[in-house]
Amino acid sequence: MYCRNCGNVMDDHAAFCTRCGVAKGTGAMFCPSCGAQTNPNAVVCVNCGVALNRNYNIYNSQQKSKIAAGELGIFLGGLGIHNFYLGFTTKAVIQLLVCIVGGIITCGLASVAAEIWGLVEGILILTGSINQDAQGIPLRD
Repeated sequence: MYCRNCGNVMDDHAAFCTRCGVAKGTGAMFCPSCGAQTNPNAVVCVNCGVALNRNYNIYNSQQKSKIAAGELGIFLGGLGIHNFYLGFTTKAVIQLLVCIVGGIITCGLASVAAEIWGLVEGILILTGSINQDAQGIPLRD
């Protein structure tokens, strides 16, 4: 895959170009398939024939809500629901286990600690200190 802005070779799983810093799928100067320079108004690459979707934005369908994530953290944070929502599954499973298994073993003390942990993360999300999901995509307001 190639950066559509500068033509640099990109890893298929990269969200941003390491050379110019633009988001994957943005730009109109180079073909994402073959890396050939293209006309910004072209619909297909004249070199390889791939369709050049000029209106594509990586964030449109993938951005998660900051408000939803923050409220999930505040109200259900001890169970790690906000981290499941944001894609941090390992952290979410740890929070869930601390809350349930740890709560049973410690007569509820671990559950209280997990709830405080979730509450703090929920507040950090709403204040913007945590502002990306697990894929590095910014949260939308």
